[in-house]
Amino acid sequence: MHEIICPHCSKAFKIDEAGYADILKQVRDDAFEQALHERLELAEREKRDAIALAKAEVTNTLQKAASAKDTEIQALKAQLDAGEVARKLAVAEALGTVSQERDALANELAQARSAQQAASQLAEAKLAHALQAEAAKKDAEIQALQAKLAASDVARQLAVTEAVNQAVGVVAQERDALKSELSLITVKNQLEEKAIKEQYALQLRDREGEIERLRDMKARLSTKMVGETLEQHCEIEFNRIRAAAFQRAHFEKDNDARTGSKGDYIFREADEHGTEIVSIMFEMKNESDETATKPSTKKRNEDFLKELDKDRNEKACEYAVLVSLLEPESELYNSGIVDVSHRYPKMYVVRPQFFVPLITLLRNAALNAQKYKSELALVRSQNVDITKFETQLDEFKTAFGRNWRLASEGFEEAVKRIDEAIKDLEKTKEALHKSANNLRLANDKADDLTIKKLTRGNPTMAAKFAELRGPVAD
Repeated sequence: MHEIICPHCSKAFKIDEAGYADILKQVRDDAFEQALHERLELAEREKRDAIALAKAEVTNTLQKAASAKDTEIQALKAQLDAGEVARKLAVAEALGTVSQERDALANELAQARSAQQAASQLAEAKLAHALQAEAAKKDAEIQALQAKLAASDVARQLAVTEAVNQAVGVVAQERDALKSELSLITVKNQLEEKAIKEQYALQLRDREGEIERLRDMKARLSTKMVGETLEQHCEIEFNRIRAAAFQRAHFEKDNDARTGSKGDYIFREADEHGTEIVSIMFEMKNESDETATKPSTKKRNEDFLKELDKDRNEKACEYAVLVSLLEPESELYNSGIVDVSHRYPKMYVVRPQFFVPLITLLRNAALNAQKYKSELALVRSQNVDITKFETQLDEFKTAFGRNWRLASEGFEEAVKRIDEAIKDLEKTKEALHKSANNLRLANDKADDLTIKKLTRGNPTMAAKFAELRGPVAD
């Protein structure tokens, strides 16, 4: 048994081991709850302090930035005010100078006008006097001339006769000179006409020679080239530069007719690692080409494009090229390399002289494309690494968030259960208080209990107790 003193009424009462253990557990739970609340309050205070500190730092930073901006604005306003004052002073000074110059010019203009009026009046007077004198002088001259005119009529007639005779001689001389000049011009024109005819004849011969040369070249290209066909010519031209420019290239006839059709030649080139760089399907067409069943007829280049595209796809070639001598008068095909990709993808039509240059162009373009493809593959691999890293980071965030959520839910569940346990302990505490009160009351009643009280009003029990005590001594 343990004795416990009530802190309210200071009354002592006894309790057994089980009740004492329950009360001790209750006290310990109260201490745990208090410590938990203190820790939660401390964490909340620290959180509020951190938020307040961050707000203060942000506010301080914003205030500093605002003060700096205000200082800058004030400085700019001061500069603007100073500039405005300087501008106004300059305008006022310029206006004063212009006003002074305007007044000076006005004075000079008034003086000039006065002087001009005076000079004008004086000039008019002088002019009138001079006109009068001149009129008198002219009248005297007229009279003298009339006298001379009468005397010079005879001399004039003689002079006219002499002038006519001289003019006739001059005209005859000029006529003879013009005849001579006309003869010279005629001879010169004849010589120039002859020279022009000879020049045109020479140009005509040159053009005819060029036409004959082109016809001869066409004949050599379209029929036989030193005993070779167009296909053999292209093969020979390629083999001439194979060792120097296309050491790893494959250029052979297409003998695979499993699908029912085949091209003439296939060009393939690979790098040192065996990776294919470029592949081209070639078809050669000549006006003189004919078979035993189908003689040569006039055809167009476009008639062979569809079949060439089919051969390119079946043999897995990247490009298709038609080396053609068809349509010899076409300015389009005679201009050089013709891109017909608008009809069929990656397809060209060329004349034989552009056969090797086209291979070189396509090969160089493929090499550049391969370099860009390698760089693109490297960038893509780097992007894959970055994407993988981002995916792993997202997975970590997801897993961490899930664990944090589960921990948060567990913490909330634990707090909830602690709250429920606290409520149960409160109820237990209240029940223990009631039990302790009842025990105290029972103890008080037990202390107050006497045989006299028990036998009061019960004579039978009083007699029994009296008998048990025995006779009372006198």
